Amino acid sequence: MAQYETMYILRPDLNDELVDQAIDKYQGLLREQGAGEIDTQHRGKRRLAYEINRHREGVYVQMNYAAPGTAVAALEKSMRLSDEVIRYLTIKPEVTAAASADEE
Repeated sequence: MAQYETMYILRPDLNDELVDQAIDKYQGLLREQGAGEIDTQHRGKRRLAYEINRHREGVYVQMNYAAPGTAVAALEKSMRLSDEVIRYLTIKPEVTAAASADEE
């Protein structure tokens, strides 16, 4: 399984309970798809660099996890269809030579 990092921004008008439900929903979706080692960081509400869908702020959430590529596709499809997510981005961090030497 490959390592991935997904950062997504939730609508700022969601209360804390709805934000927690959204985070749990996406963690559960990843687990269903076979992901492991899910590390979630709730970054809080921050001002956006530019307006997105008439929103000037957003609730930032970062997830680092190990998963097959199909899990990422399912996660992004769910986020794309969701009204609560205003932006998302998934990257596959590069493995450096020093990091791979530490694993051996």
